[in-house]
Amino acid sequence: MSAGLVQLCVSDDPAANLSVTQGFIAEAAGAGAGFVLTPEATNILSPDRAWKDRVLTREAEDATLAALRTQAADLGIWLLIGSLSLKSGDAQDDRFVNRSFLIAPDGAIAARYDKLHMFDVTISDSESYRESAGFRPGTQAVVADGPLPIGMSVCYDLRFAYLYRALAQSGARILTVPAAFNDTTGAAHWEVLLRARAIETGCFVLAPAQTGLHPTPHTPDARPRRTWGHSLAVAPWGEIITDGGAEPGVTIASLDLQAIDKARSRVPSLTHDRAFDGP
Repeated sequence: MSAGLVQLCVSDDPAANLSVTQGFIAEAAGAGAGFVLTPEATNILSPDRAWKDRVLTREAEDATLAALRTQAADLGIWLLIGSLSLKSGDAQDDRFVNRSFLIAPDGAIAARYDKLHMFDVTISDSESYRESAGFRPGTQAVVADGPLPIGMSVCYDLRFAYLYRALAQSGARILTVPAAFNDTTGAAHWEVLLRARAIETGCFVLAPAQTGLHPTPHTPDARPRRTWGHSLAVAPWGEIITDGGAEPGVTIASLDLQAIDKARSRVPSLTHDRAFDGP
């Protein structure tokens, strides 16, 4: 099985981002990938709530989602749209949702997943994030029926090991971790966390990422965000299969599906849970 990891450097313009994304998806499919994955925030990265209110839509009206569903059907591929920023349509909570989509080869939406864990962190005196101020967290873990059972997650979810154990114990054989990982935390933790999740679960981990300095032409006074890149495909034993580096583009990962059962038979930790008291 071949997977194509799309690495993007999106701006705050969904229409411009869409054309770039479609080009990379076509490139991945042309290289033989039957499963193509894009990163978190495929349609937009912007710190400006007013601008997002202006350009974002609900799922049913979203142009990026519609176009990528059509493209998946035209190419006959499985497509993970890492996530889209969307209006929720919830009159009681006007925050956006950060929603990942698995698209089947006929263009149908096979699964949806709303990011569970919000990136509310203070990295330094000059850099902090409060994702929960603008986005509503999800409430449901998802194992989707795809080319193999897929445990879906997004970015900051990566730090919560129990989520991935639950996904694997519920049948997942591939874990998807689309991300827009901060460059400071990415340099320190991205690779080691992805490899740990693969080793702990005996799953393939596929992590398409945003990279570089993201332009915000519609909010020119905003401090541009920088992301780490290095989209990774990791094997169930923890080996890195592909590393996307620091530039936008496509990497193709060949997945030996027998490696899942081999890793799990060597260290069957998913079956060794024990009840314990305390602390």
